[in-house]
Amino acid sequence: MKTSELELFLKTILKPELFDDYCPNGLQIEGRDNLLKIVFAVSATRESTEYAALHNACALIVHHGVFWKFHGTRTLTGPFAKRLFPLIKNEINLFGYHLPLDGNLEIGNAASLARLIGLNKLSSFGMYKGVSTGIKGEFEKPILSSDLKRLLTEKLQHPILYSNPLETSGKIKSIGIITGGANSEWREAAKLGLDAYITGEMSEHDYHESRESGIHMFAGGHNATEKFGIQSLMKLIQKEFPDLECIFLDSENPA
Repeated sequence: MKTSELELFLKTILKPELFDDYCPNGLQIEGRDNLLKIVFAVSATRESTEYAALHNACALIVHHGVFWKFHGTRTLTGPFAKRLFPLIKNEINLFGYHLPLDGNLEIGNAASLARLIGLNKLSSFGMYKGVSTGIKGEFEKPILSSDLKRLLTEKLQHPILYSNPLETSGKIKSIGIITGGANSEWREAAKLGLDAYITGEMSEHDYHESRESGIHMFAGGHNATEKFGIQSLMKLIQKEFPDLECIFLDSENPA
């Protein structure tokens, strides 16, 4: 398979041109032209680039790439150079898809997590500059907040931070999800009248403000909530291109 073929396939599925993101989405580092093996990971870290090189991968596909607007202009020096060196030396392509993989209604992070915990009636949620970055849905029957916390702990394999409302029932039916670092977007869930909001991180003030606003807020880890989109993308690529060897690197990250 040619790199250009994979790039076109990913562009067709994830539609990066629709997103005004704070990073480039798509091919971030160009390597060899023929693809036989691909490594998938949540983030392009030194661990994942060295892993891709060690396993003779032709490409590394991630949710968090290496170029971000908040970093400004960067030089290939120090730790950043060591992170990228395995890719450049071994001609490994790097693809990164941030918001396009968050909000995709079929294989996105939020959609994949929603299906994992059993939500139905899924629809767009978490609009950012005109496009969805999350999912909202419902359980068939309301469940206790304690049961949802237990379910998330089991599925995410990560400690769950929970902000319990001061004046609201412990039953949960409707939920909004934006994975990763969307800790302030509980406000949109509350505005829509949803019972709960799931994300990856929780700040001190959001803990207090969300519970005072009457919404259940759960934070299951930035990395832990964002494994499922990249895994869903890997499964889709395996299905569409069975000759490609695909490997998922499950990096440890407590954040």
